[in-house]
Amino acid sequence: MAEDEALVAMMMEDCIVEAGGMVLGPVISVPDALRLLDAAMADGGVSAAVINLRLGRENTLRLADALAARRVPFIYATGYVSHHDLELHQEAPVLAKPYNAADLIQALGDLLVGQA
Repeated sequence: MAEDEALVAMMMEDCIVEAGGMVLGPVISVPDALRLLDAAMADGGVSAAVINLRLGRENTLRLADALAARRVPFIYATGYVSHHDLELHQEAPVLAKPYNAADLIQALGDLLVGQA
């Protein structure tokens, strides 16, 4: 999970764990996210990712590219109204903030079912 807002990250982590998932992160920068992704891929892989469109002032396009290259499905969770920054990842689902736990779990479930 790549999320730079601490309260949002804690809520996301609680929701995912309560639904039976395991959370890697949260991370608050693209370099940290890329290091975590590399470590996780070397240790068995990642089923899915939830990433904010921006971490601090940095666009997460490099992270999205890395996830796509490793065939890890991901959801953008963002409060931005315009999603022009998605560039080559227009097909990635977007979960608009604010969202609730049910929305997050539904979006992740849909993402994972789509990959089966």
